Amino acid sequence: MLLIGDSNNGKTSLVRTFLKRHPVDENIAGESVIAKVLYVQAPPAPSEDGLYAEILNCLFERIPTSSTAARRAQVIKVLRGIDLKVLVIDELHNNLAGTTVKQQQFLNVIKYLGNELQISIVGCGTGDLLRAVSIDPQIQNRFTPLLIPKWRAGKDYRMLLKSFESIIPLRQPSALHDVALATKILAMSEGTIGETSTLLNTAALHAIRTGEERISVEVLNACDYASPSDRTQLASRI
Repeated sequence: MLLIGDSNNGKTSLVRTFLKRHPVDENIAGESVIAKVLYVQAPPAPSEDGLYAEILNCLFERIPTSSTAARRAQVIKVLRGIDLKVLVIDELHNNLAGTTVKQQQFLNVIKYLGNELQISIVGCGTGDLLRAVSIDPQIQNRFTPLLIPKWRAGKDYRMLLKSFESIIPLRQPSALHDVALATKILAMSEGTIGETSTLLNTAALHAIRTGEERISVEVLNACDYASPSDRTQLASRI
């Protein structure tokens, strides 16, 4: 599976929830831990050695320095030993940082691990991830893309805001789920759950400092929050 979504829109939270549901078994009586699910980050640029190092580091295993083949053998041995079933590779769009040859080689490594270990592989990344795997038809056919869309105006988003309000420590009710206020928050946060959280935290702090003790349109306008688009425009001027 390819888990695809904009930055700051909940991909990592979903993966962490999945990891919590499948915790590592210390397996004290055995030779190694049992880890049905393993989470690693893709190296900054496509590199077979880099991926093997990430996997071995996550498991506190020795990293062979003699050759790529030695690292590959060590990874296969270790992952079989922990009875791995699912390998989650985050930031897989980093594959685009290499040449076409390097990209293909890295995707070949992923196919090899899946075939050799008979495990499921989940790749996580931004929309660029689809482009990152497009050079390999086998990878495209094997991986089902699951898109995490941005939030839209409607009942679900208002319910999300209601859940946020239940944990925001303000003395007065804000009624964040009110249509007008919800529409304002959605427009400012540009539809991602991470930005919604950042905006509401910033607004709550402003409301506490000013004694308002609730989030209103006026508080949202005055809390010095910068939307992703505003930050991008500011960066382009520097």
